[in-house]
Amino acid sequence: MISGMWIRSTMTYRASFVMTTFGNFAASGLEFVGILLMFSRVDRLGGYSLPEIAFLYGTAGAAFGLADLFAGSLGRLGQRVRDGTLDVFLVRPAPVLVQMAADRFTLRRLGRVTQGLLVLAWSVTALHVHWTPAKAALVPVLLVSGAGIFVAVFIAGASFQVVAQDAAEVQNAATFGGTAMLQYPPTVFGEGLLRGVTFVFPLAFVNWVPALYILGRPYPLGLPQWVAFAPPFVAAACLGAAGVAWRAALRGYRSTGS
Repeated sequence: MISGMWIRSTMTYRASFVMTTFGNFAASGLEFVGILLMFSRVDRLGGYSLPEIAFLYGTAGAAFGLADLFAGSLGRLGQRVRDGTLDVFLVRPAPVLVQMAADRFTLRRLGRVTQGLLVLAWSVTALHVHWTPAKAALVPVLLVSGAGIFVAVFIAGASFQVVAQDAAEVQNAATFGGTAMLQYPPTVFGEGLLRGVTFVFPLAFVNWVPALYILGRPYPLGLPQWVAFAPPFVAAACLGAAGVAWRAALRGYRSTGS
């Protein structure tokens, strides 16, 4: 209902909606332009060709775009904690998390999703990959699971904002920063970072682990191939842990007083 209200509000000014969506599309597209400029000087980056990096870019961008579409509003929770307007959501007969996710729901974020999917589609046509049924099926699973992991990060970040009474930039570092990292091959990063985003903060399961299996490349840490099919389980575990953190944070919420 809340999302529908914001969608109707957005579509009241359709020209504005088209322009802001295109702006979102173009802004995210500039990141890929930077990659194209790099490849105008080099043939490979970290041992990966342009279509391979485009595949990583597209999967990371589309997965994050989906998560941002449905949970991006959680990034504003810190402001609501500070000004006390979070209390309004507490008295409504609906889950607070759902209300916050739907608050100021904006379809312009579809621009990022569309741009990521277009790059992904181009990379699939340009890749020299032996497509098997398992690899083909893994692509949509990768996108949905990756979006689930990013949603879990949004929820965990919102939980931290309740406790810290803001710290939105910490959440942005994990979401937008994580997306930027996943757009490049893991071979350009140090082993310590790879271990951290694989075993501690499992962003590697958004696209690196399954994508490298699709591309026929080994993961730098020597993980077995069956791990490529683990993202749905990793996403479920992350969402469960984020849900526990959210409930704990909400129980400790004390409002701002009068």
